[in-house]
Amino acid sequence: MTLIERREAEPGAASAIRRVRLGGVPVDLCSLDEAVELVSRRATSGGDRPLAVVSVNLDHLHHFGDGRALNGAFGLREGRRSAIEWLHLIDGAPIAAHAQRLTGRPHPRLAGSDLIAPVLERAEREGAAIGFLGGSPDTHAALSESLREHYPRLRVAGLWAPDRADLLDADRSADLAAEIAAAQVSVLVVCLGKPRQELWIDRFGAETGANVLLAFGAVVDFLAGRVSRAPTWVADAGLEWAWRLALEPRRLFRRYVVQGPGAYAMLRRAGT
Repeated sequence: MTLIERREAEPGAASAIRRVRLGGVPVDLCSLDEAVELVSRRATSGGDRPLAVVSVNLDHLHHFGDGRALNGAFGLREGRRSAIEWLHLIDGAPIAAHAQRLTGRPHPRLAGSDLIAPVLERAEREGAAIGFLGGSPDTHAALSESLREHYPRLRVAGLWAPDRADLLDADRSADLAAEIAAAQVSVLVVCLGKPRQELWIDRFGAETGANVLLAFGAVVDFLAGRVSRAPTWVADAGLEWAWRLALEPRRLFRRYVVQGPGAYAMLRRAGT
């Protein structure tokens, strides 16, 4: 298996970005500046296909890695071109460490919570319209207040809080995508949690009319001030998972304690 390859990209995109495969999933190796520039350029200029950005961590491997039912479920279409162009970014110390072992050089962690501030700053400066999909109405109220305070000139085209039934129903999801398209969103931040957000983007993302879709999980809670990010020293030590587990033990226990070890073992076998 070829471990390092050139990433397929739209004309004019960051075609020089290298891609590795870890545990059966793609990982694109780029810097924070490269990722922000690519997202911002596509937000304003578009492309042949929408660009979707996904974070690759152990939870991602649990759902989409080798031997999983969802392996190859999005962005890896056999025999046909996907309607979405995917950028898979490193999120998590284990992914970063293994990418370094494979390539011989360090690569930055680019979680959604790292990217969202520079993306919103560029969108505010360049006039790109932002939309948020996911979270509760209460969270959206806090989010709206936070965005007004920190990004007063940001164009917020809409905030959508569908319930689980809407997301599981194809007709309702199609109606939701049409509503987002009518709002003329340039960048849609999709915070539905894995694997739902990636699968929803793959199926309905092109119908939203957004140039860029960001599968950023808990970012809506971070921006709304509902969940605190780990201090830098905790993240640098590779312990952000422990910080989040301490804050939300009931919600995250299964992800980190039950599912995490198997995903880590899958990662360790990658490329060996």
